[in-house]
Amino acid sequence: GASNTATVGPIPWPLAWFCMSETKKPAESADSASGGLTEWERAALKERVAELKAEGRMRKKVDAEAAVLEKIAEMPQPDRNLAERFHAIVLANAPQLSSKTWYGMPAYAKDGKVVCFFQGAAKSESRYSTIGFQDAAVIDDGTMWPTSFAVTEKMTKADEDKIAALVRKAVS
Repeated sequence: GASNTATVGPIPWPLAWFCMSETKKPAESADSASGGLTEWERAALKERVAELKAEGRMRKKVDAEAAVLEKIAEMPQPDRNLAERFHAIVLANAPQLSSKTWYGMPAYAKDGKVVCFFQGAAKSESRYSTIGFQDAAVIDDGTMWPTSFAVTEKMTKADEDKIAALVRKAVS
């Protein structure tokens, strides 16, 4: 069967999605010398390479948790607040997931595969932050379901409860 993980050339999905984004400004467009990637995408790929190297050295969960908390602390507000809230929701509802950084974003994995992640609005130059689920997440609902959700600084307790339920479902 077909995988839920898409690629565009050598670019894995969530980066492929940004390559296709209609919100790119002409000044951000990629040129042929850069291999078709924008400056933001090249920076994210460099971060991922550094993360993969660090994962080879960081095998303790405590070190990975510290790396995630460091990434969250580096975020501007309101992204930092949203990331802290998402981090707390994941830890409380899916303690079996391991914290890690993924393309410079806080992510949570099971058996090394990313289940869910938080992407700040500032990082992707978007008007909202995103909570996303990868194909390792078991959030299937019929023949079609969302895999990412826009969140804003106005996220409510009811929204947090919905996210908690999705996180629990993702690891069920």
